Amino acid sequence: MKTKKIIFIFIGLMLYYNSLFAVSGNTKEPQYFFVGTYTDGRSEGIYSFSLDPFTGKMNNWGLAAKSDNASFLAFSSNRKFLLAVNETNEEHNHNMGYIESFLVNEKEHQLKLVNKVPSGGANPCYVSANQSGYVLAANYTGGNVALFRLDDAGKLGGFVDLQQHFGHGPNKERQMEPHVHSAFFEPFTNRVFVSDLGTDQVSVYLLNDASSKLVNAPFPVINIAPGSGPRHLAFHPKIKIVYVINELSNDISVVSLEKDGSFGNLQTISTLPAGNDKPSYCADIHITKDGRFLYASNRGFNSIAIFSVDPVSGRIKLIGQESTRGNFPRNFTLSPNEDFLLVANQNSQDIVSFRRDEKTGKLQFADKINAFKPVCLLFCGDGAK
Repeated sequence: MKTKKIIFIFIGLMLYYNSLFAVSGNTKEPQYFFVGTYTDGRSEGIYSFSLDPFTGKMNNWGLAAKSDNASFLAFSSNRKFLLAVNETNEEHNHNMGYIESFLVNEKEHQLKLVNKVPSGGANPCYVSANQSGYVLAANYTGGNVALFRLDDAGKLGGFVDLQQHFGHGPNKERQMEPHVHSAFFEPFTNRVFVSDLGTDQVSVYLLNDASSKLVNAPFPVINIAPGSGPRHLAFHPKIKIVYVINELSNDISVVSLEKDGSFGNLQTISTLPAGNDKPSYCADIHITKDGRFLYASNRGFNSIAIFSVDPVSGRIKLIGQESTRGNFPRNFTLSPNEDFLLVANQNSQDIVSFRRDEKTGKLQFADKINAFKPVCLLFCGDGAK
């Protein structure tokens, strides 16, 4: 009897470990991501990297495509095409930047240029796309937002609409004119949210599909505190809340999206620890798919601020700071399954990966790899940020 029992236990253990190995084998493939860079140094454009989904180790697979100052990247809705800004203002003697479209080679993890069009203004710094083939470009120095169409072959047409912003803020060094820093399609609506660092406003438009134009929404503006400098934002995945990260004031504005289309200012909370006196500037913001944790990057203090999110009110609470182990963290992203958070440290020229605890939201260092002036990270897999 003892011998049979031992045999059954042994068989059971073998079956368990075999099944465990089989499950692991299905998810063992590296997760690839593209890295947009500034090309005023050794960089030539957009690079291909991979992340080991178990260890968090990263590999550099080299140049994916040449591109001039590809400081922000986004996928088309079908993920067949990658869009990149050329954050420039002097190409071909025009006071203009450009938007590029690339065909994605999934097997080679390379990019092939489809076409390139003027962005509608100088120094574009953000690009996004929706399910209907519309593309938004935020022109920082141009102070405007441009609307494009992307066809089925991945070709961008010239901009079909251009909304110029006007005004200024109290910061005489940074807010003497409009500086459009990002443009987002609100999920499941026809609203567009445009953050303007120069005017301390988030402009809200309606996308008219019949005319391919942006028109003012009934409530066209979210006013942020003077001198704040709104930069990026993140929509809560489950409740009607938007989080606006403010570069100049180093805080986050929590805004409710009311049923009548209006907005409520629920909360403003710092991204820095109490007593910090080191110059710092907020950059990026992301929320997890379950809506439980919010992350923000601090350039200067060089950290990822970690917030817990109240599931009912959407209010947030600062629960930790994780050093980015590098200088001037720009964009960061969550891996497709959100097991890892990756940070692009622009000035120290490296990318750092952190393992993320889904229960506590806390981060643990996993790996660090050199990269030429990285400023944007974009995962290829489903669910990438």
